[in-house]
Amino acid sequence: MKVPKRLQPLIDDGLIDAVESQLMSGKEAQVYVVISHGERRCAKVFKEAKQCSFKQAVQYQEGRRERNSRRARAMAKKTRYGQKEQEQAWLNAEVDALYRLAAADVRVPQPYGFIDGVLLMEMISDAEGLTAPRLDDVILSPEQAREYYAKILRDVVKMLCAGLVHGDLSEFNVLLATDGPVIIDLPQAVDAAGNNSAEWMFERDVDNMRRYFGRFAPELLGTDYGKEIWALYESGELHPESRLTGCFEHDIGTVDVEELMSVIEDVREEEAYRQGTRNRGDEPGVEEAAEEWRESQRER
Repeated sequence: MKVPKRLQPLIDDGLIDAVESQLMSGKEAQVYVVISHGERRCAKVFKEAKQCSFKQAVQYQEGRRERNSRRARAMAKKTRYGQKEQEQAWLNAEVDALYRLAAADVRVPQPYGFIDGVLLMEMISDAEGLTAPRLDDVILSPEQAREYYAKILRDVVKMLCAGLVHGDLSEFNVLLATDGPVIIDLPQAVDAAGNNSAEWMFERDVDNMRRYFGRFAPELLGTDYGKEIWALYESGELHPESRLTGCFEHDIGTVDVEELMSVIEDVREEEAYRQGTRNRGDEPGVEEAAEEWRESQRER
């Protein structure tokens, strides 16, 4: 096929030998099948920032650190330069996540390089050497569903141990290769310790997988691996070989309403006292209360 303009520099530099075909075209990137160093690989060409959708970027980018102080200030001020750098950081996140997860033995496409907005990576194939299908396109036996679900769980555990949460895991971004499920599409991967939404996203990822595999093995619908895994993570007891049960004991303890109301009443009384001393200049301690009030106003 005709060489896409964005891939020509990689051909000129000898990183790509030939372009075979276009594999897919999405909102944020186009993927091509290429020959690189004698192997069939994928070239993911990210579209220019103005063509992409970054509506959810703020939620996913929480916790990501920007080492360049000038760039960080520009991002915070949302200048034109800062917006461009923010969008570039969003694209770079997938590359960083791929290298990090591949090093942690998570089954993701092996990355080979990121040059000028083009990500070279492993092409995931099925037993016939064709492009591997997404999970959403296959029908599984109960045995396969249980096997693949266990494999996905092990990978999300490894991912969490590496400090990352996929953030958008579902049957639409998992490919079924000859060696089992392969997790793809990671630009929205979030920092597990630095993102306030990480727990919710993690449990959603696992629940999405539970519902999918539960179509073929209904007993999986009764498991609760998401909360179990996160509880182990929070307690510092999670490791790649952690033994999982699929059970989680929810806290169903009753609230001591009397004690709670007592605390609320104490707060109300304290606030009433503070308000009263501010309004009555003849009360003891009024000077102190007035100064405290003036100080709070200055802080505002």
